[in-house]
Amino acid sequence: MDKRFAAAAFCAIGAAAPTPAEAQRASTVDMTCRQAQGTVARAGGIVLGTGGATYDRFVRDRGFCEVTEITTRAFAPTRDTPQCFIGYRCKEPGREDRFGSGF
Repeated sequence: MDKRFAAAAFCAIGAAAPTPAEAQRASTVDMTCRQAQGTVARAGGIVLGTGGATYDRFVRDRGFCEVTEITTRAFAPTRDTPQCFIGYRCKEPGREDRFGSGF
């Protein structure tokens, strides 16, 4: 019984470990503005690299945020546009956030 449990645990851990291809994140700087917008629109919510070791999560709309979060416009550098509007970011609202102030 212990050997079966150990084998199952080993398989589960191995399946969860990312492969080198999965570890590489798609990056906005390798895409055109239109490609980055399309990637976010298709995925709904996705983590994309934004240059170097930086990354962020972008969403198509508030439906991909937690219930308590709001969206703010998200811009990222792309191959053809330094600040491309590619979707939104989710964030918890603060005191400075009020209805109609850019979200």
